[in-house]
Amino acid sequence: MDAQGILAELRASRPLMREQIQWFAKGLADGSVSDAQAGAFAMAVCLNGMTEAERVALTAAMRDTGETMHWHLDGPVLDKHSTGGVGDCVSLLLAPALAAVGAYVPMISGRGLGHSGGTLDKLEAIPGLSTQISQEKFTAIVAEVGTAIVSASDRMAPADQRLYAVRDVTGTVKSTDLITASILSKKLAAGLQGLVLDVKVGSGAFMKTMAEAEDLAEALVATANGAGCATAALITDMSEPLAPSMGNALEVMEVMEVLTEGYSDTDLWEVTRELGGTLLSLSGMARDSETGADALDAALESGAAAEVFGQMVAAMGGPSDFVERWRDRLPAAPVVLDVVTATPGHITAIDGEALGMAVVHLGGGRLTQQTKINPSVGLAAIGRLGMPVDMSTPLARIHATSEARAEAAAEAVRAAISIGAEGAVAPPLIHKRVG
Repeated sequence: MDAQGILAELRASRPLMREQIQWFAKGLADGSVSDAQAGAFAMAVCLNGMTEAERVALTAAMRDTGETMHWHLDGPVLDKHSTGGVGDCVSLLLAPALAAVGAYVPMISGRGLGHSGGTLDKLEAIPGLSTQISQEKFTAIVAEVGTAIVSASDRMAPADQRLYAVRDVTGTVKSTDLITASILSKKLAAGLQGLVLDVKVGSGAFMKTMAEAEDLAEALVATANGAGCATAALITDMSEPLAPSMGNALEVMEVMEVLTEGYSDTDLWEVTRELGGTLLSLSGMARDSETGADALDAALESGAAAEVFGQMVAAMGGPSDFVERWRDRLPAAPVVLDVVTATPGHITAIDGEALGMAVVHLGGGRLTQQTKINPSVGLAAIGRLGMPVDMSTPLARIHATSEARAEAAAEAVRAAISIGAEGAVAPPLIHKRVG
């Protein structure tokens, strides 16, 4: 077998044998498949799709290119994954909240992909904190604190790490098959006993339509359950940013306001508790999802979730007093600019993907694999669907490194947020459960 022959099969839309997929995954991991060949593979899959058998084989093959984890703990090993959206910092809330009620959450997350922010980039906005830690240290932190949020080690699903980076710069992010294999190869390697998936749908998600979201949710749930990991998915709305901020440090601020100031009436916490409640029910830690969600509410209100978050930050190299002094610890951009509309009215639509790309161009995301992210930049105080706006009410507040970049972002924000005479009604946050 060779890469050219496998790519020829894909180009001709002929199904690949399991052995061919295993060979290609091994080549991704050991470098015998070139970047160009990896990009061609991703593009062929993106355009032509895979059968269910191929998708399962790719997931297992990428998982098996590295090590798998085995846990010996006194509680269930659980995790959550989002398919990507804007203003989505749920992972930073959910992991410590679950740990606070007795679960163990070894969360292996990703960096920014396309227009969506990455959990690792957000967490690394905290000075000193590193998400690139050894597997041994990862295991120790999870056992002691209850959770850690890290990047996949070189020993875990290395084929996925290679393909993930290629997808970000080759326009092949939006593929049900590649998304499924990418998510689950890492999750299955983490030795999980339960997994909940947050499948986003709407203008700020990779899946723009409900049909696309349902296809992805069903593919993820079927593949994971078939591999022996109890899994369910919620399809959640991304017609507007989940939190009213986008950008790494700015989203950490949103998380800290929930953890330390009791902002539990936000969309961000609502999605967090629904996902967590589903996962606690799935694992047997709660009799049903609502009971599980109530337990997470209690962990938030008591301060237990914030305490776990602080312990995790310190264990990963961040400030030991971060929970108490987070406002002083996070980086701030030198230029702040309010964006206002010249036409009073109500917000009728928000193009979340366009806002995400505005953050990328501010320096808060990657245009190439080598791009260095500025954690301080982004958008805050983003208007919500149906909100009345005028010259005194900003559509958003830009945090930038220069006046020129701020002005360019302002134009992008105005183009992304539609104003009309009557406001739109925001769709429900939770559309449906799969599995």
